[in-house]
Amino acid sequence: MQRAVRSGKLEAGDRDRALEALRFTTDWDAFVDRQLVVEAVTEAEGLKVDVFRELDRVVAASDAVLASNTSSIPIMKLAMATARPAAVIGLHFFNPVPVLNLVEIVTSLLTGPETVETAEGFAVGQLGKRTIRSQDRAGFIVNALLVPYLLSAIRMLESGFASRDDIDAGMVEGCAHPMGPLALVDLIGLDTTLAVAQSLYEEFKEPLYAPPPLLSRMVEAGLLGRKTGRGFYEYGH
Repeated sequence: MQRAVRSGKLEAGDRDRALEALRFTTDWDAFVDRQLVVEAVTEAEGLKVDVFRELDRVVAASDAVLASNTSSIPIMKLAMATARPAAVIGLHFFNPVPVLNLVEIVTSLLTGPETVETAEGFAVGQLGKRTIRSQDRAGFIVNALLVPYLLSAIRMLESGFASRDDIDAGMVEGCAHPMGPLALVDLIGLDTTLAVAQSLYEEFKEPLYAPPPLLSRMVEAGLLGRKTGRGFYEYGH
């Protein structure tokens, strides 16, 4: 927010009001009176299921919306951890959230129309985002299209077919992408990319979704991209 103020994209008063509205807690019971909760923990199914089980326990209002920011895990798997599957929905934001305007709204077979209306009103009416609707399949719309492309770039590098720089330059200079696929994997996080690929492969069993060995080995080595200082590129922290 301070960077946005310095660059003239945000007024200082708006920054101050936003910061005053934020509260931090590690107490589950603080969610008791919430009308909408967006889960955004690590892309691990077991962890997300545990979070939804706890939210179901503590959030009091029966019409409160329990949303997940998952990029790949089917919403039904999370909804069935609760006693209120009609109130569970996917609200998938894109990174970096302040810059990218899109939100995927993902409904399970049991998501209620009131839940969809509330989620849409929050994303569009309160946040000013653009929404698209997706059925409840692993990867939803964007990652079902994006991840095979990213995995293909990793396989191309792994096989020695082309260099890292040439792969990325090809997509930036030849297809007008804002960044190359390997740089994008570094931004997303190699661990997150691997988790999404695993979810997609588990759902569809198609080879294009299978994680390349190089991706798995890099995650095992802790080379997760920008957040660790090294992935396909190196970053100074």
